[in-house]
Amino acid sequence: MAFTAGLDRRGSTRKITFFVALAIFAQESTWNFYDNQVPVLLREHLTSAALVGLCMGMDNILGVFIQPWIGHRSDNTRTAWGRRMPYLAVGMPLAAVIFLLIPHAPTLATLIAAMFLYAVVSNAFRPVAESLMPDFIAPERRSRANAAVKIASALTIIVASLISLLVVDEHPAAAFAIPSAIMLASALVLIVSVRDSRSPAYQVALAEDAAETSGTPRIPFRAVIAELLRDPDRSRLLLMLTIFLFAGAWAASRSLLTPYGMETLGLSRGDAGGLTLPSGVAYIVAAYPAALLAERFGRLPVMAAGMAVFAVAMVGGTLVQTPTGTVVAMCVAATGAAGVIINAVVALWSLAPSSRVLGTYTGLHAVVWASGGFLGPALIGGVVDLTGWAWMLLAIAGLLGASVAALTRVAALQRRRPLAPVAEES
Repeated sequence: MAFTAGLDRRGSTRKITFFVALAIFAQESTWNFYDNQVPVLLREHLTSAALVGLCMGMDNILGVFIQPWIGHRSDNTRTAWGRRMPYLAVGMPLAAVIFLLIPHAPTLATLIAAMFLYAVVSNAFRPVAESLMPDFIAPERRSRANAAVKIASALTIIVASLISLLVVDEHPAAAFAIPSAIMLASALVLIVSVRDSRSPAYQVALAEDAAETSGTPRIPFRAVIAELLRDPDRSRLLLMLTIFLFAGAWAASRSLLTPYGMETLGLSRGDAGGLTLPSGVAYIVAAYPAALLAERFGRLPVMAAGMAVFAVAMVGGTLVQTPTGTVVAMCVAATGAAGVIINAVVALWSLAPSSRVLGTYTGLHAVVWASGGFLGPALIGGVVDLTGWAWMLLAIAGLLGASVAALTRVAALQRRRPLAPVAEES
């Protein structure tokens, strides 16, 4: 039965939250398995670890360009099915088929071609799926809905690990069929169940279209960016800077912890690699409470508190440099990080100047997050080169301090004046 607007508000919120979480769960199941197993396929053709890493980073580079563009394109799509579902109905099954072909590529060229195609298609529908949430769900309930989506995303790490443990050794190529089947089944559920033409945000967008006198409802991407850059109070730019700095700190704390454990704590590679496991559980446990706190006290205060908790945990980990102390510090840090990760994109949606550009802002959030995740570990790594591994956590705390400062400025500027309207295409 199609999703209908006639359901009660709470039931509608739960339903669309489930559907968005299902779409993200399906995609992240393939991505996590991709990260686990595709490097092994590349190693069959390449001996250089640097080249393997370069190929594996291709999807992030493509995402920087594709996600804001496709989010903007979906904002300007008008069909009887809505503006998001046409992309999901095509993109998800296509991505599932391409993913299924990856382990059967006979040469390096065909393997990289399959990886490229999968990265393009998957990056193309991720911001579209995430944008369904603000389309359907009222601003005051978006944080808890996003918490459910983030929990579903985190659970895919377990799914990918189980497939690797139970299936890959005996059926390495067939194992790719499991995430692919999850993607196809999820796509079928979404196609049958969701009509985003009935979403409140889509109806508002249609009303705004009808009110235009220029004769065209399309908002060009350059107009969205120009309006963002011209806004004199800089709230949205500062919020993006906040997300960028935090993403850098978060990525550094995850990607550099294994060498930190080996160099500073004297652990083996395997033991050092397990330092983040308890913090993953802590993050899942803290995600929903972080959303509830944001609804009660506001998203910006909860984000600031989360970053402060993260920073204090990093200082504590520097003072108590033992395996147990580091695990505790990472668990506390993950709890604080949940307050930011759950609420950051929701806060950015709230500052968007129109319902017609929610998909674009979802894509911009993805770009800022990916850019911070790419540059943050490099920055912290540079500090480590200068000061030594023992000070790595303290360097991360410094980066978090900068993000708190930027967010504090956002809070001060947020209510200074109304946002300027987005310029229309003439």
